[in-house]
Amino acid sequence: MVVVLAGGTGGAKLAAALYHQLGPGELAVIANTADDVEVHGVHVSPDPDLVTYWLAGIIDERGWGIRGDSWRVMEALEAAGRPAWFRLGDRDLAMCLIRTELLRSGRRLTEAHAAVVDPLGVHAEVIPMSDDEVRIYVQTPDGSRPFQEFMNLEHPTAPVETVSIRGAAEAAPSPEALAAIERADAIVIGPSNPIISIGPILAVPGIRDALRAAAAPVVAVSPFVGGRAVKGPTDAFMAAAGFERSAGGIIAAYDGLLDGLVADEDVAGTPVRVETTDTLMDDTDARVRLASVVLEVASRLSS
Repeated sequence: MVVVLAGGTGGAKLAAALYHQLGPGELAVIANTADDVEVHGVHVSPDPDLVTYWLAGIIDERGWGIRGDSWRVMEALEAAGRPAWFRLGDRDLAMCLIRTELLRSGRRLTEAHAAVVDPLGVHAEVIPMSDDEVRIYVQTPDGSRPFQEFMNLEHPTAPVETVSIRGAAEAAPSPEALAAIERADAIVIGPSNPIISIGPILAVPGIRDALRAAAAPVVAVSPFVGGRAVKGPTDAFMAAAGFERSAGGIIAAYDGLLDGLVADEDVAGTPVRVETTDTLMDDTDARVRLASVVLEVASRLSS
């Protein structure tokens, strides 16, 4: 049983590669929900959906949404003069409608997202980190913005000053997330943004303690290749939080949680076991190779 903490493209790619090397029911992904948003009348869970679409093998070449989707709803909204800055394809919107209907009937977010996973034929758990509302706000010189507005309207050109994770202190972890961590044979922190993708998961009370108490080794994969993030705003958020863009910065960001780290550079003077390898996941073969390295590191740490 492998548990992956993930948010964003890097974590989703690695989770998909692990999924295809494991048997049915042997993977659980705990996904960030702090960038969820209510838009177009539906509850959108970008990171759980991204993970799910990667696992199902239907991710669009853009890196988000469903391959071959149509856009008639967005086109109709735009023609009607309605804001469509957060774009959802028609099939993607349908998945969000399923989730929203269940949430409005009183079901938990974990249950509602499972109803998205099941019809796509995914034989793995995709677990929201919490059933409670947790949201990221980004402070820029122009003020504080919800994360999706920062990313989609400001095209993250504004300097990042600070990040706040609202609601985390009052949230409870999904019981399914805690159960998965407890029964895991290996726990992997994907090559996701440590501040805005993994940070919110770790900010939910009880999850850090569960990781520390777990019998399984915790292995992270650095999101940096050649000293820079491959995709997304990880560089800016790490700098704002005071961490180096390096394998050492990842170890510091996870502050005593790690038993192992897979990175493209070595780190001297750390108790964390560092495995150096090519971590660029630019095609299927590269993703599969990296997943194999991660499983091997976890296996060695368990023996």
